[in-house]
Amino acid sequence: MESLGELLQSMKSPALRQRTERITEDLLRNPLIQALRSEYPEIDDRVIRLNLSKLYQYAGDQAHCRECPGLEHCPNDFQGHFSKLDIQRMNGTVEIYERKTPCSLQVAKTNEDKIKKRIRSFYVDEHALNEGYDNMEIMAKDRLRAPAVHQVFKYIKDTKENGLSPRGLYLTGSFGTGKTYLMGYLMHELAKAGHSGVIVYMPDFVEDLKTMMQDGQKLKDMVETMKHCDLLIFDDIGAENLNPWVRDHVLGSILNFRMNRLPTFYTSNYPLDGLEQHLSFTSKDGEEMHKGQRLMNRIAPFVDVVHLFGENQRGKF
Repeated sequence: MESLGELLQSMKSPALRQRTERITEDLLRNPLIQALRSEYPEIDDRVIRLNLSKLYQYAGDQAHCRECPGLEHCPNDFQGHFSKLDIQRMNGTVEIYERKTPCSLQVAKTNEDKIKKRIRSFYVDEHALNEGYDNMEIMAKDRLRAPAVHQVFKYIKDTKENGLSPRGLYLTGSFGTGKTYLMGYLMHELAKAGHSGVIVYMPDFVEDLKTMMQDGQKLKDMVETMKHCDLLIFDDIGAENLNPWVRDHVLGSILNFRMNRLPTFYTSNYPLDGLEQHLSFTSKDGEEMHKGQRLMNRIAPFVDVVHLFGENQRGKF
């Protein structure tokens, strides 16, 4: 069906009357318009002519929606929306009002955009976070990881029912078993419930902090964001090259603020005792067991450990 703009342009031609009559006849035969006239007998030919553009738009949008090509290719004048008619009886006549209503695809996209606005990522592949999550794929991809998946699902369910807990999860397992994917799923599901989240890829984050020391405001803003977000995920902790300043003044500050307040989550190839050894060693000062233990006192008591077993899925299709 041609656009309303094309229709109006054609009305400037000498064939206006003939054109209008043909469109009116088409509308009179349209099942949607016939259904309206059955419900509102007051809609006679005169009313149809007075509201021709509204009815034309309504019928055209509905026709497009019946053969929807997808939101990105929506042919309606207002993408993702269709015309809806409000009809009011007044003194034996009817008044027809047109309004634009979002379709189900547009509503779903709007809701998804709201969810994404609650999630921030630092140094994590945005494509991986935005490609979506499939519950069946999470469960069926590798049965060895089923116990860990059930723990994550239970955490999500408990949080939705009871609100945020100060306890997070420490997801440990070998390379490529889906730790980041599971934590991204958790954050996405809880963002649907209104919670804000930040996910940080630790190796790149720590590396960038070395240059960020020259930009105090940017560093302060990032640290404050990590302190106050509802859900904070440190992804691949233990793979970074630590220095004392990052460990003691950045990580220490964030974790000291969040403990007993807000949940923090971790993915790591290390078990907790292995992470303690990693945090005890820096490239500058060597091994400092007490400093590693001090940081672990802000991690271990506030997480439930989830062991993720399974095959390396990277590179598989």
